[in-house]
Amino acid sequence: MNILNRQPSILQASYFIIYVILSCVIILTPILITSSIYISENIIVDEEIIEVILLGILFGLSILIHKLYTHEVKKHKEVIKQMLHDSKTAEGKLVDLMSYVGKVNVQIEEIKSVFNTSNIYPETQNDFKKTFRFLSERTLGIVNTDWALFRIINNTTQRTISECFEARHGISCAYPHVSNKMILEKQNLSHFTTVISNPQNLNIVVCCTMPIDTISDDQRIFILAIINEIIMLFIILNSSYYKNENKTLLVEDTANKNAINF
Repeated sequence: MNILNRQPSILQASYFIIYVILSCVIILTPILITSSIYISENIIVDEEIIEVILLGILFGLSILIHKLYTHEVKKHKEVIKQMLHDSKTAEGKLVDLMSYVGKVNVQIEEIKSVFNTSNIYPETQNDFKKTFRFLSERTLGIVNTDWALFRIINNTTQRTISECFEARHGISCAYPHVSNKMILEKQNLSHFTTVISNPQNLNIVVCCTMPIDTISDDQRIFILAIINEIIMLFIILNSSYYKNENKTLLVEDTANKNAINF
């Protein structure tokens, strides 16, 4: 930038010096040319003609130099304009990057809150539902969505075992009627995005449905991490190796039997 600042100054100084020299020559031309020029005995160039020719050449040079100067100034202005544009573009990208980093930090904090919870696993169905709701709430901090519906589905019967519908605070939403069959068959749900658990050797499927068209790959990974946490807790609660021998197994919620099944 300093080089660009110096170049116009040098250009202006050079143009000014040349302009002064040409002006002086033009002014002194009548004084410098005091007689006619004899090219031969028959060819004589009068003093006035010489002055006109010389003045014409000097005038032409002054126009040419002015055009060159104007062209160089225009080039420097375009360079400066491009640099300003690049600077604004870089500034805009930096703002976007900082915004993205901020969103990622929020998402990471939400994921940390998922895995830094109490080290006591849920012992009853009520404990599991509390944890289920807590994990569902974390999704709203990861994805900008009005609500999230988590559901545990029996692969064999296609019935809902348990579910949690969580809406963002201050937003009133009607309960979404989402078909278990469409989820299990991985059909496209209009205006919804559904993330489904990956394990193939379980007789349950855990899914998360949100009222948005798309989510980023990072958001999908974070939600899958929450889904895997729900699966782990569900399996632990229903495991025969659980510490509390009098635990109650999860059964299909009667409240969730109204889910649409085809």
